[in-house]
Order: sequence, then C-alpha cells, then structure tokens
Amino acid sequence: MSRAFIFPGQGSQAVGMGAGLSENHPAARAVFAEVDEALGQNLSRLMFDGPAEELTLTANAQPALMAASLAVLRVLEAERGLDLSRDVAFVAGHSLGEYSALAAAGALTVADTARLLRLRGEAMQRAVPVGTGAMAALLGLEVEAAEEIAGEAEQGEVCDVANDNGAGQVVVSGHKSAVERAVAIAQSRGAKRAVMLNVSAPFHCALMGPAAETMRAALDQVTLSAATVPVMANILASPIREPAAIRDALVRQVTGTVRWRECVAAMAAAGVDAFYEIGSGKVLSGLVRRIAPGASATPIGAPADIAAFTL
Repeated sequence: MSRAFIFPGQGSQAVGMGAGLSENHPAARAVFAEVDEALGQNLSRLMFDGPAEELTLTANAQPALMAASLAVLRVLEAERGLDLSRDVAFVAGHSLGEYSALAAAGALTVADTARLLRLRGEAMQRAVPVGTGAMAALLGLEVEAAEEIAGEAEQGEVCDVANDNGAGQVVVSGHKSAVERAVAIAQSRGAKRAVMLNVSAPFHCALMGPAAETMRAALDQVTLSAATVPVMANILASPIREPAAIRDALVRQVTGTVRWRECVAAMAAAGVDAFYEIGSGKVLSGLVRRIAPGASATPIGAPADIAAFTL
C-alpha cells in the first residue's frame, strides 16, 4: 500500500470539530493549546462550541482547520505508531490545507502555521472591498471549457479559474459582474449547474494580489525547513520539499489556481492507492474517489476513525 495524507480547505469547518479528540487524546490537547497560545485566542473553544458564524470567518476558519488536522496527525503518531516520513508517500492540502500539509511534514512549526493562516485569512478578506468580488461553481464542465468561459466573461475585469477540483467541478473567481457573466455563459454552454457561491471574498484570483504580497513579506520572516515528505503543491501539481520552493509556492498559491484534480492524479500515477483525509469533513475524499476511482479514500477526523486506522 502506498499512502497519501490530504488536508481539507475552507468550507470543511464545523462546530464541534476536534472536541472528541481533545477529550480523549493528550496529543490533540497539546496541539490545540499550542495554537491557542500562538494566536493569543481561545480558538479551541470556538471550534468546540461555536458560534458557527464566528468560526466561519476566514481568519478563524483557516487556523482552526489546520489545528484540527494536526491534532489528528499527532494522535496517529503518538498512539498508532505512525511515522510520516516512513509510512506516507506524499502530503497535499486544498488551498489553506497546503499549510496543514507543510506543518505535518515539518516544514513549518504549528505555531508559525497558525499565525500565518490568521494573517492569510485577514489579508485575503482585506484585499477586496466587500461586494466587489465573487466566486461561482461551474459543474459538469472540464477545466479547459471553464478557462474559455472565464476569458469571455472578463471584459476588462478579472475572472480566473480558482479551483480545478476534478470530476467536472471548476470554480471561477473575480469581479462580481464578471463572475455573473461566466455563470450565464456556462449555463448557455450546457453546464449541469452554474451557481454563485456564498463566500466572503474572491479567493485564488488576480484580485488577491495585495494578500500575496502580505504573505510574501510574512514568509520571509519565518523559518522554513525541508519537508520530510514530498508536498504536492497546489500551484504546480508536482512535489516540492525545499524551503525556497515552498515559500514561492505559498505566495503564488494566493492568486493562482488550486490544481487539485492534477495533484490527486499525479499522486495516483506515482503509485498512491490509499488517500487519508486528515481533519474535519470528507469533501476531499469524495473528490478523490471521482478523480482516482482505483484508490481508496478514508476520512480520519474522530477518535473512532483513529482507532480504525492501521499501518
């Protein structure tokens, strides 16, 4: 068996995530305490008890999802005998999940990752005035068709492909009016569905340029180590390990496309036949099953999931 550990992105957060881990596993409690201290905030209480509206705020959701993922990982290491560098061929994460993957692989400390994700969430929110940007999901179209539609919809504004999630699920992002045009064009071109998304900012498009510069400056101040496991980078759909490549990928990721379909396909082509989604939710597991139907995909987020995990 060849394994990959994959880490969820924004949208997978849910009130109660990590609570069972905290109650049952000291290694998980230690991660939550470290994140709380790094942020000077009782983020773990917000994760366990809500309210949902506050947890969903980008600046909270991003470090919270990372904390939930790293708590699962630390329990697997402490109690199930996991050695990431020995037992896992690749790590990868969807958007903010790439930071979780890097922390898992030892390229970033948990505390630095929490602070970077807090800053990233704030910078992304600040980059575009509320109401100016939007995102939409185009379902039933492959990425090439979505790129063509986005190009037609721009008309002097920004409309970029933000996520190629696989299985005919592509997300576009940019100026609200341009994204609305893309939805109309997609509907006329036979998309199964084309719907505006309820998001707080237009992520992964050129409008995020100011946030990318904020992250460039912040990453220059952080110590990065070589990853102990190859990290399949969103922006490249190929593995990276060295600090300079990691820093560059994280900066470019803010405005670039999350090439999730290609990332999963590349890991499967390299022999991965078992994907484990580490943390909250099971969105990525569903995508993996459609992108790489010959591989298994298993979410691990609760104590029962950890108990069932075998090497």
